Amino acid sequence: MSAELQAKKAMDSGGLVSDDIVIGLIAEATKTPECSRGFILDGFPRTVVQAQKLDEMLASRGQSIDKVLNFQVPDSVLVPGKDDFTGEPLIKRKDDNADTLTARLSAFHSQTTPVIHYYASKVVSLDADKPQAEVAKQIDHTLV
Repeated sequence: MSAELQAKKAMDSGGLVSDDIVIGLIAEATKTPECSRGFILDGFPRTVVQAQKLDEMLASRGQSIDKVLNFQVPDSVLVPGKDDFTGEPLIKRKDDNADTLTARLSAFHSQTTPVIHYYASKVVSLDADKPQAEVAKQIDHTLV
């Protein structure tokens, strides 16, 4: 069964998609012609175990991670619930509150900070608390 079907089965049953299935999805997707010159993973890996499994999969194909972009934004900037452009209040879900955000940020930092250390030699930290054009320049400069 393909990784895509395994992921669909897990999601349809209300379960979580395992790291192995996600790695399988990435392995399948990165074999496509669109990825022949490279690819970007957004928000993955989030844990050191995921990073290790990703590295193993890539190494089996003679590939490796080139760079890790660490978009640094102070937690305090993430709290305001206003649109960046219009200043209007954002639509909030039931679980969008300070307690939930604090818990999510805590989980993010405890799980993802070790990934930054794991890839230390490949990490480029970007000051993402800037206007979009400035962040885009940082990204362009980094990926040259």
